[in-house]
Amino acid sequence: MVRFGILGAGNIARRFAASLSYESRAELVAASCRTTQKATAFLDQVPHASDARAYGSHEDLLADPAVDAIYLALPHDLHYQWAVAAMRAGKSVLCEKPATLTAAQMQDIARVSQQTGTCFMEAMKPRFVAIYQPVLEAIARLGTIRYVEATLCNDMLGFVEGTGSYHMTPGPGAGVLLDCGTYCASWLAELCPGDPELLSCESVLRDGIDVYVNARLGFGEVEATLECAFDRARPRQAVVIGERGRVVVDELHRPQRASVELVGEEPTTIDVPYVVDDFFGEVSHFVSLLEGGATESPLMTLDDSVRCAHILDVVRAGFRSE
Repeated sequence: MVRFGILGAGNIARRFAASLSYESRAELVAASCRTTQKATAFLDQVPHASDARAYGSHEDLLADPAVDAIYLALPHDLHYQWAVAAMRAGKSVLCEKPATLTAAQMQDIARVSQQTGTCFMEAMKPRFVAIYQPVLEAIARLGTIRYVEATLCNDMLGFVEGTGSYHMTPGPGAGVLLDCGTYCASWLAELCPGDPELLSCESVLRDGIDVYVNARLGFGEVEATLECAFDRARPRQAVVIGERGRVVVDELHRPQRASVELVGEEPTTIDVPYVVDDFFGEVSHFVSLLEGGATESPLMTLDDSVRCAHILDVVRAGFRSE
């Protein structure tokens, strides 16, 4: 039985805890927030957590010998600090995306994981949903990939501003590129070999925080577009064009459906629903890793996380100043 502690108590942590309750090989045993009262209130809202311990500090949770692994659901700019602290405390880490703010931070996390022998995995949801492997198989039928477009745009600026979300709070962890663009970067990292070159970048900043990004990148012979937004809506898709046709993945951050168009063949659709929900695949996979004594996921490797962060670094370098 893998015993989880949760650092942070926002909406994403509640969704994780609900999904974790369906995994018979794991249980939630602790949660930490800035106060014990907040941690208690969080645990009161999640299923099957009546016996879980509430901590008013993350250090106290990491000192709990009954915790095997943590789900790190703190704001983006705290991931690096607490992932390193957790691994040095002997806890495996399932870290909400983006794992870090920069590739340099992620490289350091990879070193600590290897030094301590503890498992670290970025919770990049689309790589663990049931449709992901069938989509990759369909993409392989396209032949040489020529163009990849990854778009995750939402008209939600009023919401993220009105709720006081850290996504729009000035600081290094804010902005749409880290929140939404990281999903896009994961698709590009998977499908576009080689080092990214920034060809162009359009960005819209609001009080210094990016709310729209449209970057064109070159990966050798493959061209790619990464587009993300808080201030406008567009179809949330990954579009892959190859020499024999194209594959379009709907809702790229948590897909269940894709269309396949190959030259000389009738168009087809891939429909693969979630197992439980869009979190359960990553939960189940991570638990399997720990049961098998693995320190790294083959589906989202440490190098994969470094590469995703590097792509975002390259894009961020093209932001215009206000």
